[in-house]
Amino acid sequence: MKSNHTITILALTGAMILWASSFIALKYAFLSYDAMVVIFARMAIALLFLLFFFRRVLRDVVIVKSDLKYLALMALFEPCLYFIFEAEALTYTTASQAGMITALLPVMVALGAWFWIGEKLTGRIILGGMLAFVGAVWLSLGGEASDYAPNPLYGNFMEFLAMVMAVGYTLTLKHLSKRFKPLFLTAFQALVGSLFFAPFLLLESVSLPTTFPLMPSLAVLYLGIAVSFGAYGLYNYGVSHMPASEASLYINLIPVFAVIMGYLLLDEALGWDQLLGGMVILTGVWIAQSRSAEVIADPEIPKGV
Repeated sequence: MKSNHTITILALTGAMILWASSFIALKYAFLSYDAMVVIFARMAIALLFLLFFFRRVLRDVVIVKSDLKYLALMALFEPCLYFIFEAEALTYTTASQAGMITALLPVMVALGAWFWIGEKLTGRIILGGMLAFVGAVWLSLGGEASDYAPNPLYGNFMEFLAMVMAVGYTLTLKHLSKRFKPLFLTAFQALVGSLFFAPFLLLESVSLPTTFPLMPSLAVLYLGIAVSFGAYGLYNYGVSHMPASEASLYINLIPVFAVIMGYLLLDEALGWDQLLGGMVILTGVWIAQSRSAEVIADPEIPKGV
């Protein structure tokens, strides 16, 4: 049991490192490719990679009618709507700021569980959530426009909406993980994501690539294999072996990794106002997630949803 718990911790930590790196990879990819091209390509690459595990993906999979709405909800939340908002976010804000906004997710999961499945809210969660929200606004207002981040306020709001989608994804994923293995859920996301984003390539506003620069192309390949396959596979595994509230705590590692990577790889730096805003976010999250504030032991989604 202890060995399995260690593996679960390593899986979730690995997923957070990969997700933090995705902000950097997206910035590189968006330098040369349209956002919709990048999103479709990462989904398609992940799906093709999963074909090597075709037999394992479908082993012992039995889908009943009641599963369909939850599978559809999971895929709609993430990757479909989540990636639309995240692509818009990374077009207008920095990787570091977007990474800091993800610190809101654990508190938002707790609020989502209260709203969706009637879990009890404590005073700590309410206070921490309000403080984290104030910090996110502070962080966003402190952002200055640049060539890489032309509108940080708008971009950070789009990242916040992406986190709303991530809440729905986490709750539906926890429900589905009781019946399906992580590899199947990861493959299902890649399949639906590929089908969902393919029509976007036909839009006149989307520029299809005519050249394939090395670094942006490697970034897309990395997003498809390491992030869309690797990170989601590791996170799906972690959520299937740990309560959703506990697994969501690991999201707090993303801002730390994202800021470090943004500084080392993109020469991004947070000003004092933004650093203080980020500290307020993390303080709010810490208050909300003290041991006495845990609210989601093992979320169940109401049958009527």
